[in-house]
Amino acid sequence: MTGETFVIAEHCSRFGDVGSIYWVDTTIVPIMNKEGKPRQYIAIRADITDLKLAREEVHKLNDELEHRVAQRTAQLETANKELEAFSYSVSHDLRAPLRHISGFSRMLEEELGATLGPDARHHLDRIQSGIQKMGLLVDELLNLARVGRHVLRPQPTPLNSIVAEVITMLEPDSEVRHVTWLIADLPAVECDAVLVKQVFQNLLANALKFTRPRADVVIEVSCEEEDGQPVFMVRDNGVGFSMKYAGKLFGVFQRLHRSDEFEGTGIGLVTVQRIVRKHGGRVWVNAEVDKGAAFYFTLGMEKQAESKSNEATAGGQS
Repeated sequence: MTGETFVIAEHCSRFGDVGSIYWVDTTIVPIMNKEGKPRQYIAIRADITDLKLAREEVHKLNDELEHRVAQRTAQLETANKELEAFSYSVSHDLRAPLRHISGFSRMLEEELGATLGPDARHHLDRIQSGIQKMGLLVDELLNLARVGRHVLRPQPTPLNSIVAEVITMLEPDSEVRHVTWLIADLPAVECDAVLVKQVFQNLLANALKFTRPRADVVIEVSCEEEDGQPVFMVRDNGVGFSMKYAGKLFGVFQRLHRSDEFEGTGIGLVTVQRIVRKHGGRVWVNAEVDKGAAFYFTLGMEKQAESKSNEATAGGQS
């Protein structure tokens, strides 16, 4: 009859003849007498040197991998900062020549306007249109660079007030159209109010733009909880697009519609994605041609929900 088995943790030993080290795992099994007391012990020793070396190799590889990941992350952060600095510098430096082109073209129009033929006037109009588009692109690039350099200042923020501010800003584009705003009761969340306002501004402006062909426009802002996390949605009944092109949406300068149909720079959704990721969240879209689009995003609320849950639990146990 045997009793309870005892396991002695793995330990190293040394061969007496060559002095090399090996690892063993020892298990002791007591043999009990009729009274239930141990009368002898059996020790079972297993050589686990190969297993130990394999574990050490795995730990070593993990450490090397973590080091490489940290190194690559640092390199990526440096590259991103350099790219942001480059974008800011180029965009800033482009302003001066744009002003010069605009100024000289207007001077030309003022001095020779009465003598300009239809073709010449058309060319001047195209120059001014190109300057406006380039100016908007420069502004968008500067804004994108600022988002990258912006230090997050999270604070409890009522999102309904932010949405209301954005809708007020967009009134010039919506007051001459029949627009129905369906704004749900949104939660107050911990976020950078300045950046999150840009998220709603870009998404709602896009919703207004791509519903332009509609006689009756419906734009919805709502929030649903999925797996304990708030998911925000901005949906419209506009022209939509095919989901096979959805992967292009969040690329710089990527557009799914021709510029003669809908204006834009292809930077707005990149900015949205950058801000959402800066908050530890993610953004995605669901759309269908001629049936509108719905943009969804989170703001890294998993951690907030977990933190509040932990606080509630701690409070209940006190």
